[in-house]
Amino acid sequence: MQRLLSLITLAVMGGLGFLFLKGGGLDQIAVMPRSGQQAPAGNAQGYYQPPGAWAGTPASQASARAPQQNRQQISRGNPSGGSSAGGANGSTIRIAAFNIQTFGNSKAGKPHVMATLADIVRKFDIIAVQEIRSKNQYLIPNFIQLVNQSGRRFDHVIGPRLGRTTSKEQYVYIYDTERVDIDPQSIYTVSDPDDMMHRPPLVATFRTRGVHPDEAFTFTLVNVHTDPDEVPEELSALAEVYRVVRRSSRGEDDIILLGDFNTNDKRMGRLGQLPSIYPLIAGVWTNTRQNRQYDNLLIHQPSTTEYSGRSGVYDVMRQYNLSQKQALEVSDHFPVWAEFSVYERDFAGRIASRRRPVGR
Repeated sequence: MQRLLSLITLAVMGGLGFLFLKGGGLDQIAVMPRSGQQAPAGNAQGYYQPPGAWAGTPASQASARAPQQNRQQISRGNPSGGSSAGGANGSTIRIAAFNIQTFGNSKAGKPHVMATLADIVRKFDIIAVQEIRSKNQYLIPNFIQLVNQSGRRFDHVIGPRLGRTTSKEQYVYIYDTERVDIDPQSIYTVSDPDDMMHRPPLVATFRTRGVHPDEAFTFTLVNVHTDPDEVPEELSALAEVYRVVRRSSRGEDDIILLGDFNTNDKRMGRLGQLPSIYPLIAGVWTNTRQNRQYDNLLIHQPSTTEYSGRSGVYDVMRQYNLSQKQALEVSDHFPVWAEFSVYERDFAGRIASRRRPVGR
């Protein structure tokens, strides 16, 4: 209990000091900038500018340029109809989590695997990736270039190398800059002074594009990869992480935990016992061998009324007509995803607006 109280106290204090990840070793509580972390390009700098002044492509142009791609999903384990990027009419975005098993130089040296991974990324508007294991600082930038060969405009934010052993991992967010903006001042790695987690989560806040900024859906993602040998302990720590992130998120109530939890939706421990926490992936396998559920997205159901009710597992074997052996070259996990409205909604599910009434 003392360790949990320590984590809460220190992380809350540090949460007030959000900084953009740009390296340099500033050891702030709740923010762990390290060398190799990169600033997002694209539209991030315009995130909090007033309407009409914020940077980026006009919404009409962004919508017109979004390529039509056939996406077939496994929703709760069953195939569903395809739709275009960001929903059939651009009214939704798709957020995914994907543990790209041991994503490093060896995998990068297999062009057929990298081509498949790039195509998978293009199926979503934001994808939270776990298990990047390379000291090569060019791995992810080069991968983003491959993703963008289709004409899309993806960018990324990568966290520090984390782990208790010499085998360290990084989290990354890869996102379509024509569909979402990222708030550069919201990006941080949760502080873990008592070493309760092997890989403390990477946090970032996003806003949808293509709608008026005052009505755009804003949300905070918490990228997670628990250690398989300490799942109960790390789920308990994640319960505290959730509370800390929610309290220190400057009023943002849409907090989405996503990634590799190394457990199923029925065994979330203290994390699953938080009031109204709801796993979006339930009753289906998420690994390539189709015998375990590891990956999920968790929302606070009363707050995140933007959730469309559509979520599932992206079956890489079926989508690319691969054998299990071929699919395991890509990863031993399948991506998991969920769909959300591009509009901010209130607790009743109505479109909410941040516009202030004009005084007379």
